[in-house]
Amino acid sequence: MPDPFAVDATAHATAHAGAQVAAATVAVLADLREEGSELDVLVAELPEPDWARPTPAPGWSVAHQIAHLHWTDRAALLALTDADGFGRMVEEALKAPDSFVDEGAEEGAALPPAELLARWRSARTVLDEALAAASPDTRFPWYGPPMKAASMAGARLMETWAHGQDVADALGVRRTPTARLRHVARIGVRARDYAFAVRGLPAPAEEFRVELTAPDGPDVWTYGPPDAPQRIAGPAFDFCLLVTQRAHRADLSLTATGPDADRWLDVAQAFAGPAGPGRAPGASR
Repeated sequence: MPDPFAVDATAHATAHAGAQVAAATVAVLADLREEGSELDVLVAELPEPDWARPTPAPGWSVAHQIAHLHWTDRAALLALTDADGFGRMVEEALKAPDSFVDEGAEEGAALPPAELLARWRSARTVLDEALAAASPDTRFPWYGPPMKAASMAGARLMETWAHGQDVADALGVRRTPTARLRHVARIGVRARDYAFAVRGLPAPAEEFRVELTAPDGPDVWTYGPPDAPQRIAGPAFDFCLLVTQRAHRADLSLTATGPDADRWLDVAQAFAGPAGPGRAPGASR
């Protein structure tokens, strides 16, 4: 005869885990909205000529950066609502793997700035609603591994922050780092093996210890075993700049202990897709 207390305990644990996932989704969605709003403030009142300002990404203007975010938000919405349609989009992308991202940004950047801004705002709102309504346990297709809604929201936040950094650099604005960077840092840590694999390199055999000083206080964000011999340490802001390839490691206050950890600082990336060229030393900050 089954133990009713064991059944109750299992049901309770399942419900508790589900509540935690739901709470995590709500939290990251709130942070994603704030990240988008912060970037929106940067561009909302820009004179039209400033939309053509070059950003640190070669060939990309401020308009290209916003157009790319709009394009990717639409792709995320398709992944959430039409898996077959998203699959067809991926098939089209694979026909031009080296240019489809630039082509999408170019198409949007050709729009009048007011129209591009309105479209980006609308897509952000619709995507937010779709992410909030999505089943928290369902994995949705993406260009990398399939993701749950909370992970997809975190990935959208990472991209919004990174492309927002390009816009801020183009406009000469120094943004204040926030605790929202914890999502970017977490993705960067979890993408360690992917960063090696996408360059045809074997992944390190052991976990690293990563200790990052939070941008808004004395807290330290930690990842990995505390006794791991290979380690990364430094400001969370610098780590996020590194893994989004917005700055070269030579310009950042990050330290590595161990040869594999040191190599990681050369190849780290938090985004799906081919390895990017990164930024040259002295090109940022």
